[in-house]
Amino acid sequence: MFRCGIAYPRCRWIVPLLLVFAIIFDIIAIAAKSGWVEDEDAKSHYANMWNEWRGRGGNWDSKSLMEYSWAQAVAALMIIGLILLIIAFIVAVVAMCRVDTGAMIATAVFLAIVVIFQIIALIIYPVNFNERIFEGQYYYTWAYGFGWGATILSLGCSILFCCLPKYEAELNGDEKIKYIYQSQ
Repeated sequence: MFRCGIAYPRCRWIVPLLLVFAIIFDIIAIAAKSGWVEDEDAKSHYANMWNEWRGRGGNWDSKSLMEYSWAQAVAALMIIGLILLIIAFIVAVVAMCRVDTGAMIATAVFLAIVVIFQIIALIIYPVNFNERIFEGQYYYTWAYGFGWGATILSLGCSILFCCLPKYEAELNGDEKIKYIYQSQ
């Protein structure tokens, strides 16, 4: 049997769980020691959100990226996004436990703001870091990908939280379940 609409009992726990994954992905992206960008095989140059390393043969020179305003902006936007994501998770748990459609909309708004901040940060970083590249081929790697993963999960959860209030009668148990197909 197939149900119409969003099955609230499943969304009640799956959507906050997706937000937990987004929080974990964001923490990984922010706290990673390496993995935002590296040259081919990380032989002479690699970086994270905070620092970059240049060198050859095990002789590495570290330099903080926080000397640059663009790197400070990236760090600030990612950290603010993480804080808002944690707040959105708390509001989401309250909204799902109490079936509060106003809190669901508030969660969707928080998540939309998180998405905007993190997309800006994740675009500023490569645009400005590419000016620091001298030669060779560079790759944006796993920690940078976790930042995008958190952003995509936040976007999907924001859309879900926008859709859930449309099914308020089903959420409250006031409406009978509709089936697309029912065997005789």
